[in-house]
Amino acid sequence: MEPDSSSPPENSSEKNDEQQDHCEGGGEVTEDLKPSDGSEQKEEADKQRNDEEGDQQDQPPDIVKVTDEIDQFIALLSSDKGDGDNEPPKLPESLEQYAFLAEAKIANYDMSDVPVKWSELPEELSTSLLGNVARIHKLCVSLSKFSSESEYATTLNRFGGILQRALSFFEEEFRLLLEECNVNDIEYSSDPDPEKEPPVVNYFPGYSDDIIAKLHSLGHALISAGHETECCQLYFLERRKALDTTFDRLGYEKSSIDDVQKKNWDAMERDIATWIKTYKEFSKNILPSERNLIESVYAGHESASLNLFRILSRSFLIQILNFSEAVAMTKRSDEKLFKFIDVYEALRDHIPALDGVFPADDGVHELIKSDATLTRCKLGEALICIFRELESNIKTESGKTAVPGGAVHPSTRYTLNYLNLSCEYMETLEQVFKEHQKIERADSNRTGPEFEAPKNQSSNSNEEVTAQSPFQLQLIRVMDSLDSNLEAKSKLYKDPSLSLIFLMNNGRYTLQKVKGSPNLKTVMGDSWIRKRSSDLRSYHKSYQRETWGKVLQCLNAEGLTVHGKISKPALKERFKSFNAMFDDIHKTQSSWLVTDEQLQSELRVSISSLVIPAYRSFMARFSSTFTPGRQTEKYVKYQPEDIETYIDELFDGSSGTQPNKKK
Repeated sequence: MEPDSSSPPENSSEKNDEQQDHCEGGGEVTEDLKPSDGSEQKEEADKQRNDEEGDQQDQPPDIVKVTDEIDQFIALLSSDKGDGDNEPPKLPESLEQYAFLAEAKIANYDMSDVPVKWSELPEELSTSLLGNVARIHKLCVSLSKFSSESEYATTLNRFGGILQRALSFFEEEFRLLLEECNVNDIEYSSDPDPEKEPPVVNYFPGYSDDIIAKLHSLGHALISAGHETECCQLYFLERRKALDTTFDRLGYEKSSIDDVQKKNWDAMERDIATWIKTYKEFSKNILPSERNLIESVYAGHESASLNLFRILSRSFLIQILNFSEAVAMTKRSDEKLFKFIDVYEALRDHIPALDGVFPADDGVHELIKSDATLTRCKLGEALICIFRELESNIKTESGKTAVPGGAVHPSTRYTLNYLNLSCEYMETLEQVFKEHQKIERADSNRTGPEFEAPKNQSSNSNEEVTAQSPFQLQLIRVMDSLDSNLEAKSKLYKDPSLSLIFLMNNGRYTLQKVKGSPNLKTVMGDSWIRKRSSDLRSYHKSYQRETWGKVLQCLNAEGLTVHGKISKPALKERFKSFNAMFDDIHKTQSSWLVTDEQLQSELRVSISSLVIPAYRSFMARFSSTFTPGRQTEKYVKYQPEDIETYIDELFDGSSGTQPNKKK
């Protein structure tokens, strides 16, 4: 320690005795001194000696000489085994001087009213203080070898107290430096440009290089002096507070599994988005930076560094993983699928980032990875169950109210949109289903029924079925269930024609959705598309027969001629029947709804091409039979142009009114 203005008290009696011995034994009396009785000479000698003693007391001890003597004494004690075979060395006087200097200096630094910060000392003084604390620690270790000796025990107790006071001062300085972290200066980038190389994390969170160096010096001093536990506890507490603040900045709220599960789904959805952001930032940036910080502060103390990093990182990783586990434990439902996938992908994609942070084969690392993998598996099971429940719900859904106008059923829209969105996560869902299939096959020597090819496989060739993955087969099963469900719903309509319109509407919607989604199209395959297109044509032909077959019968010339002459009563009846049927069809089917413009156009064109030529031909052949005027107007209600106009009003969902003859 540095020299102090005050000097330690010296043993005056011992000095006087030594000086007297020196004078008596070594002093030569010169011949020119007056012998007389020697009184004058003695007085002069005493005066000179007293002056010298006063000068010595006014001068501080030589600190270099004192520390050298202490170092020599430590070396002497270190060479002694302390096994009791030899007498311990005599304690040097310099110990008293050194203790006085050390006590005075520490008292000056940690005064409660105006404390001096070690970090603000000039480098020479701060380094000197560190060196002397290390020297005192070595001295205490050396003195402890002979602590059974009373004199040694007293000295050890005194220097032990000085050391404890100095280390307490260092601990407080260490804590204050750790508190200087400025988390507001840290930038976060959870979603970097995927086309760019990931940034190399080499910064320290919120600390300058100077503070890092000072933390290292203090940490080394504390650990070297036997205060590793205290030093690490201080670090853990302060960095935990800093990381809690960091999590707050990211918007992440620390919650238990029970707390998470008590939240409604809307709140949990928001929390999931925040959790993903926090987890990405923590695994990619915060954790590697924290590792760099710990290694820099505790450089040269690898064991302490690694253990501290394990404890600190695990406390936050467990907190993060608890949230994902709570999500996996929530009640499953269709709308949760996509958020479950987001959490699953975050666990899958960012747990490997820990490989570069933890040492290979590290126990904590393996435990964290195991916990994350287990949670990911739970989420995978939830994803699979959601799809199976969707399939089951479609099969068992038996709505007894038909959709008005034969329109696209809400369940059709929901299912197709749901599957379409699901296919945006095709790669992840393929992985989930394949991993689950491996687990099931490990539990059983046979393929689980969940992954068997759907029974209704007329739509797919054997080659396609063989190439399809478990997830693709699951999608096909859902689609087959939807087909069966729609077929059952079509029977809710009493009008067979409306039943066919319903099947056409839903079939066209399904086909267009599949063709518009590259992933769904790939899953369902060309054979499925050809089969559904063929089904639509079949529904269309059936509709024509069911709706317009009887109408066309009215325009048949058969039975209108009797003995070579046209039967006017029979002709009148034919026109009346045609008018009534057409009026009824127009009134009814103009209220039906075909939302697909192409299908609507195809239906109208096909009806016009079927009815109008037949009607035009019938009119040309038989309308002249009636007497021109009122009789013709009474039975010939429509002109061919009128028929075409009214056909173009079908399937637009209007209220449906009886058509009137166009003027």
